[in-house]
Amino acid sequence: MIDTNGLKKQAAEEAVKYIVSGMIVGLGTGSTVYYALQRISELLAIGELEKIYGIPSSIHTAQEAQKLGIPLSSLDDHPRISITIDGADEVDPQLNLIKGGGGALLREKILAQNSKREIIIIDQTKLVPQLGNQHALPVEVLPFACRSEMNFLESLGAEVTLRTNKDGSIYKTDQENLILDCQFGPIADPHELAQLLSNRAGIMEHGLFLGLTSLVIVAGEGGIRRLTPSKPAGS
Repeated sequence: MIDTNGLKKQAAEEAVKYIVSGMIVGLGTGSTVYYALQRISELLAIGELEKIYGIPSSIHTAQEAQKLGIPLSSLDDHPRISITIDGADEVDPQLNLIKGGGGALLREKILAQNSKREIIIIDQTKLVPQLGNQHALPVEVLPFACRSEMNFLESLGAEVTLRTNKDGSIYKTDQENLILDCQFGPIADPHELAQLLSNRAGIMEHGLFLGLTSLVIVAGEGGIRRLTPSKPAGS
């Protein structure tokens, strides 16, 4: 059996090596990122990192970073981020992503778009031949438009589920929006689908992260691999 937690830790610690003192660091959300937070905290404690500020992608990440003694700031004070470390639910051969399993896709995409480098940390199970191969696409919607956007997404061929918490209550994002998890199956043209979703007023954001990745660090049974896009992120 693959030790995915061990692999996540390896990928996270490798990514932290790209952080140097004085950087503004975007902090993603999720179990893999937590290992990065732990490592950043350790390096701050022993003085190997100094004068860095983290910009968290979620309330949960902010709380965890504060517990670990990582200084935090905001996009208002630091609108240009040196490097963001984040996870992903799926990564295709072009290093496009599906993200949002942790519910922070809107803020995560904002950080990615404002980062000089977006480093994605994953274990080998997250590599897929085609986006949508094994994970639903999260779509964040305005509560006012929930039913109409469900209808729209179903018209595109998705099986749509309103995300709920473990106790059965409706899940709400940090922005008090809702998430629709959409099973499209393998997505033939992610760029076309992204454009269709972005054109809908009731959709606040979607989990297709296209052309934003600078580096993917993959931890697998054979060790660490570093994947870079054929075109620089943002080109």
